[in-house]
Amino acid sequence: MSSAASSPPQQSFTHVVKGYWNDFRREARYSFESVIAELPSGAADAPLVRRLWYFARAMFYRLTPARRAVLLIALAFLVSCFFISGEAPDSGTAPRAVFAALCLLMLLGLELADRVALKRDLELARRIQSWLLPQTPPQIPGLEIAFASRPANTVAGDYYDVLSPPAGLPATLFVLADVAGKGIPAGLLTACFRSCLNTLAESIQDPGLLAERLRKFCFADSNGGRHFTTAFLARYDPGARNLSYVSAGHNPALLRRASGELTQLPATGVPFGAFRDATYEMANISIEPGDLLLVYSDGIIEASNEAGDEFTFDRLCAFTGRPLGSADNYQKQLFRFLDDFTGKAPQHDDMTCLIVQFSATQPA
Repeated sequence: MSSAASSPPQQSFTHVVKGYWNDFRREARYSFESVIAELPSGAADAPLVRRLWYFARAMFYRLTPARRAVLLIALAFLVSCFFISGEAPDSGTAPRAVFAALCLLMLLGLELADRVALKRDLELARRIQSWLLPQTPPQIPGLEIAFASRPANTVAGDYYDVLSPPAGLPATLFVLADVAGKGIPAGLLTACFRSCLNTLAESIQDPGLLAERLRKFCFADSNGGRHFTTAFLARYDPGARNLSYVSAGHNPALLRRASGELTQLPATGVPFGAFRDATYEMANISIEPGDLLLVYSDGIIEASNEAGDEFTFDRLCAFTGRPLGSADNYQKQLFRFLDDFTGKAPQHDDMTCLIVQFSATQPA
């Protein structure tokens, strides 16, 4: 009896430790990659000593000028203890060693304090971002909707939404967008994209015209095309059983027919923000009772396992072809399938999916 009662706490503790370890690996990787991005071109192919020098220099220049001075003073005192005297530290050099250690501890304390403040701000940003995304699928007659998102970092660069039509119109707008990059910069651009989209969608229902207006806003915020956004915009008219869509450089959405046939919905234009004068075509496809639409971000097909193998688009197609019933079941099974494939490998990009199951009966 006692052993059975003690098993759940042990499993829970293991789960918590594994979660902390995964968080540590993710944050360490994000910090390392952010430093590596600042290194000069060709640094990755330089000799080991030179790479370490590049890395140390990048870390040094991340400090404030005052903290750089403290670090240099501490290093100078350490050098004087160990090298200038030419012998091991003794009672005469001990005060200098203690002073150097205190300087380093003070520097570490200041950096940790900044880290705690940054962590608090990131957590607040994550909460705000969660407020901007729908938490539960809307109840729309004739449609069953499911969505899910897993950020690679605290703040994500993926955006999804289901926008109800203006009063008197039956059409529904489905949106999934992926801002290039990760973390806070991508999260800020995601918030800008959401604001523009929601403002425009109040008066524009046509996906082609909506894409044309979004193109102007996104290019203005793209820093000359450096920060682009892929997006899939689809408008469903239940009366005509028609899905009109624009895919701005996004991964091909998948439409699983009730018969089991799989249809790809390819891109109809380049990503938003990539080019000032880009044009977008609107495509139309008829929807049959029982069809299922899957829209996803590239973090799903690019998810890799411990061996470095990617999930790939082919695996996603094979999964989507399965008759799994409801949209909610598809969503849960998809992420379970991804977990089985990736195993303990760290997540490198945001993973988001939007699934729509079209009812076999015509809504009233």
